[in-house]
Amino acid sequence: MSRTDSCVLYHVPARGLSRRSLREFAKQLQEEVTEGRSFCCLVTNDEELRRLNKQFRKKDYATDVLSFPNGSEGNGVPLGELAISWDRAKVQASEYGHAAEDEIRILMLHGVLHLTGMDHEKDHGKMARSEVRWRKRLNLPAGLIERVRS
Repeated sequence: MSRTDSCVLYHVPARGLSRRSLREFAKQLQEEVTEGRSFCCLVTNDEELRRLNKQFRKKDYATDVLSFPNGSEGNGVPLGELAISWDRAKVQASEYGHAAEDEIRILMLHGVLHLTGMDHEKDHGKMARSEVRWRKRLNLPAGLIERVRS
């Protein structure tokens, strides 16, 4: 088990978002999903997600979540980092009829699965099945991959 705890950082005022609750959720993801490996999650805005998406993926638009795997294996080495758009999370939560904090949790889970090496665009449904299983176990509303498929 890693001695480093996962972190959640905020680059924007996120009214209605319980920082303590999200730190606890990050810890739960670390303990249950990543097998003890820590990660950092930045909650920011569309502008920053667009900049990061353009810089690292050559795609010039805001997205909801980006994952930046560390690329290193090993106990005690963080998995990587996530960036989540608070702006996108609020819109998507409204569209799907749940709380913005639940949407942040959905995005964190999705991003963490990417950090563990999963890729829904290439794995013939493995990540989708894993996301559904974890979403149910963590009592989360429908996940990203499920929503795209419906």
